[in-house]
Amino acid sequence: MKGQAIPDSDRVARYCKASTVEDGEIQPAAFMIRETEEYLSVNWLEALNCLDRVSEIRDLQKLYATKFNRVGASARIAILNVGAVRTKVERESPDSRLLRVLHEPEEPTDPSHAGIYEIHHDDEIIAELIAQVVLENHPARA
Repeated sequence: MKGQAIPDSDRVARYCKASTVEDGEIQPAAFMIRETEEYLSVNWLEALNCLDRVSEIRDLQKLYATKFNRVGASARIAILNVGAVRTKVERESPDSRLLRVLHEPEEPTDPSHAGIYEIHHDDEIIAELIAQVVLENHPARA
């Protein structure tokens, strides 16, 4: 449901374009938003209703292939635990920032779409903190 808070126990995935990946490692730049964006776009893995991680990654790769003009060979998928992101940022950001992670489905093409709110376009510290809690790193292109 649009605007529904995603539970801290759930996971989200972030598409990290090739320019934000160095030697296969996702850089904090992958978690920066443009000045015109309201939130950091992610996908809610539990909303994909897949049986396992392999299926989730495959579904995301298919989605990215249709959603983006070009998925670079070195583009990656960052897997994040919602609670770990929120806790890390609240505890370690200078302003004890409270992030909100909300379901923002883009029907019918991207029903798992979600957003991480309370990030500003120049929040390098927040981007660095998020990068520190990446659980997994997968190829974005099949």
